[in-house]
Amino acid sequence: MQEKIIILDFGSQYTQLIARRVRELNIYCEIHPYNKPPKHDSSVKGYILSGSPFSVRDENAPLPDLSEIKAQYPLLGVCYGAQHLAQNYGGEVLPSKHREYGRANLEYIDTQNELFKGIKINTQVWMSHGDTIAKLPDNYKIIASTKDVKVGAYKIEGETTYGIQFHPEVYHTTEGKQMLKNYVVDICGCKQDWTPDSFVETTITQLKKQLGNDKVVLGLSGGVDSSVAAVLLHRAIGNKLHAIFVDNGLLRYNEFDDVLATYKKIGINVHGVNAKERFLSKLKGVSDPETKRKIIGNEFIEVFDEEAHKIKDVKWLAQGTIYPDVIESVSVKGPSATIKSHHNVGGLPDFMKLKIVEPLRLLFKDEVRRVGRALKMPDFILDRHPFPGPGLAIRILGDITAEKVRILQEVDHIYISAMKEQGLYHEVWQAGAILLPVQSVGVMGDERTYEQVVALRAVSSTDGMTADWSHLPYEFLAKVSNKIINQVKGINRVVYDISSKPPATIEWE
Repeated sequence: MQEKIIILDFGSQYTQLIARRVRELNIYCEIHPYNKPPKHDSSVKGYILSGSPFSVRDENAPLPDLSEIKAQYPLLGVCYGAQHLAQNYGGEVLPSKHREYGRANLEYIDTQNELFKGIKINTQVWMSHGDTIAKLPDNYKIIASTKDVKVGAYKIEGETTYGIQFHPEVYHTTEGKQMLKNYVVDICGCKQDWTPDSFVETTITQLKKQLGNDKVVLGLSGGVDSSVAAVLLHRAIGNKLHAIFVDNGLLRYNEFDDVLATYKKIGINVHGVNAKERFLSKLKGVSDPETKRKIIGNEFIEVFDEEAHKIKDVKWLAQGTIYPDVIESVSVKGPSATIKSHHNVGGLPDFMKLKIVEPLRLLFKDEVRRVGRALKMPDFILDRHPFPGPGLAIRILGDITAEKVRILQEVDHIYISAMKEQGLYHEVWQAGAILLPVQSVGVMGDERTYEQVVALRAVSSTDGMTADWSHLPYEFLAKVSNKIINQVKGINRVVYDISSKPPATIEWE
């Protein structure tokens, strides 16, 4: 049984980051709502209580039931978690005289304490709270302080229970990863044996047992998640996996043929479906972004359903669901308001009556890529930039025509190819071109032209939640602009988007 750390989530924006830091130590961990903890068993080695947007003094503050956890398992309270363990066990939390937010230094550290083994005096930490622990219960011992925060960290005597009022998971806490390692390895006793190779081995064994001789159908997108899921399933059940790759006419230049060839080279049993005309006819005259997304999502379901019904006796539908999707569905705050409906196509209609298998549901995006490398998948698939589900439809502002798709495919191909040639492709998180619904005046030869404008976009990010515009070299942008205007009929002006997220999103629609 895979040993694990359980993180109880009180709604903090940093909770997923705690999980990622623990997993970077090759230790498996799971996030659960504070009020829905999993069953305790021998695989659980310790618990972490997350931060929260709430104050422990709020009337509706989240109150976990720790009766089967505290003093029985190692427990680390972070920020809100630390304040809860103080306030609700005989101490007192009060509003801070000054809001404690930003960098601070631990001027006092109990260097004999296991949590701070190897941590230097004056190490930098990151504070983010409006309350502070004013009084500790009698059996709580201070083990770290900053200039302004006396109770920077504490330990409960006689227990392996700790509280820290700073965030060890963020980059600004310079030795935070070492602190987490001290907790999960030395205090909780985790073995650090959860690696991409061990995940592959365990998952393939589980898939063989779960699926047996049943047939499985999977919709491929060409992206990292569905591709890695396909390879895991292929290793487990071979040609009983039936993958379907739909060309909606909105893919990148020559992408359908290139990706299909790659899948076949890997050995995946894949069927390509050319549905370009079908999608474009449904989108004719439609300009509203949300309507475009819904048409594409619904049409994909229709096409996929028709193709899936051609395969006899299918029992399972495989999906490339990853861990952030799972966490979101059971979030403390409830599922977030819809920002983009294409993030999840919405699943297949109920009448398909298929059981669901999700080989990647335990992994974050960066972990999916590492598993893909353990599977020795080609870089062409693993290193691809994220690409929106509706494809170029949301990069063509306004209505969509075959001619506009051609123009944007050619522009995008020149741009992305140049980035790869100049070694810039892997320096950015995502890049693409956007066709604008305006015509601008230009001069070509002795003639005045009224042709279209294209915007180039490139951003740097770690997870897509926030992003900065990439500072691509001027010489590079000049050459790409020149090449686009000279080679793509219908374009006479190129602009570069220098907006960051927030307030701008990565995509324009």
